[in-house]
Amino acid sequence: MERINRPNLNTARKRSQEATKTIVYQKFENIKNIGKGKKYLIQTHGCQANEADTEVIRGLLEDQGFIPTNVLEAADLVLINTCAIRENAENKVFGELGRLKSYKKINPEMIIAVSGCMPQEEAVVERIMKKYQHVDLIFGTHNVNKLIEYLDYVIREKKQLIEVYSKEGDIIEALPQVRENRFKAWVNIMFGCDEFCTYCIVPYTRGKERSRRKEYIFEEVNNLLKQGYKEITLLGQNVNSYGLDFNDEKYSFANLLEDLARLPIPRIKFTTSHPKDFSDEIIEVIAKYDNVIPYIHLPVQSGSNAILKKMNRKYTKENYLELVNKIYEKVPNISLTTDIIVGFPGESENDFQETLDLVKKAKFEGAYTFIYSPRKGTPAAAYDNDVEPEVAKQRLYTLNDLVNDGYLRGNKRFEGKKVKVLVEGYSKTKNNVLSGYTENNKLVNFKGPESIIGEIVEVVIEKAKTWSLDGQIIE
Repeated sequence: MERINRPNLNTARKRSQEATKTIVYQKFENIKNIGKGKKYLIQTHGCQANEADTEVIRGLLEDQGFIPTNVLEAADLVLINTCAIRENAENKVFGELGRLKSYKKINPEMIIAVSGCMPQEEAVVERIMKKYQHVDLIFGTHNVNKLIEYLDYVIREKKQLIEVYSKEGDIIEALPQVRENRFKAWVNIMFGCDEFCTYCIVPYTRGKERSRRKEYIFEEVNNLLKQGYKEITLLGQNVNSYGLDFNDEKYSFANLLEDLARLPIPRIKFTTSHPKDFSDEIIEVIAKYDNVIPYIHLPVQSGSNAILKKMNRKYTKENYLELVNKIYEKVPNISLTTDIIVGFPGESENDFQETLDLVKKAKFEGAYTFIYSPRKGTPAAAYDNDVEPEVAKQRLYTLNDLVNDGYLRGNKRFEGKKVKVLVEGYSKTKNNVLSGYTENNKLVNFKGPESIIGEIVEVVIEKAKTWSLDGQIIE
């Protein structure tokens, strides 16, 4: 008999005052080397949190003897780690599941698994069960640590397993990881979200806000330093609210950031920030420490107070611009990027013009821009959407033109200047050109020896383009 435990959005909405459990991962002693002689392939969709989850999944699999492959036909396990933030992302996953059916026919022993945010939605699990019965394993965001147990069941019993928890969530420490990058690392400092923006499914798929204890974070960061990592990015759905859930101590994101900045880490980044929790103390830490890089991703979503209220963003346009001006005053060299949604239900032409006005005043040097996508189960999905698709599309084009001007303006300010670049490898388009990112998160292409990959080097910027900079290494 198949093991089936479906998600429930109503349960996922609930929040309590109960303390978060911290669980130290223990290997399944009765399960060993189930991946010996087998190959796995993972497709990752979505945000940095999903990428970090994939690194844990890789660690769990390789600990059991699985080896990675990029060849679909050679894979014994195909796992799709999914994103639920927009309809487009979900449609890509369903398209891929349909394509995998033919591979399963050729190789019936192939295990197909779906993980991540999509399985946390009731409608998604029902659709997979009805239309994609060749999927062997479905699990969500709260039980990645049980992957090996689930695979053992599927392999041994040759039956489907669906196990999705709809709960506030725990914190699982000491999970194995195989990192994607040799020089830059994600470090989760918290999980979940309690903001409940009306358009967003994340609070239902990722659970409540829960912060990792600092001793575990420092242990992970110190291990990364020993391995020679040059840059760490602190991850959370809202990193600024780190520590607010602690009942037994007062320890904020600003405290954590400053304590980490005192370590010999060349570069520290963080994402994502919610404007309502971006404190003066955080700004002071960024201004004080050179290794906290001058780059902030600060999603605004809209420049209209009426739309911000409908989105439940908990700040006004004026609040946001006041924060931005404070950041520029304290950290003049900062680069700011953002997220913006157009076509939100009820967005008038005047609302859209307010957004354009904010983009000009905030002087963004980049933005992720989207047309509103209704997510079933969120409050906004029930709003009357009177914005015509063509109008929303035209607004996106207009917004992108303005954002692209910001990209170029932000890059041009570095022409003729020396910048520090973390060299990541060869350019994706030119195999004789190296590339890497500056402290302001600008992509730089330049010629240099292969031996400097993984190092931070000085480069003079000779030419600024919209999406990148061309430079020459300083010998």
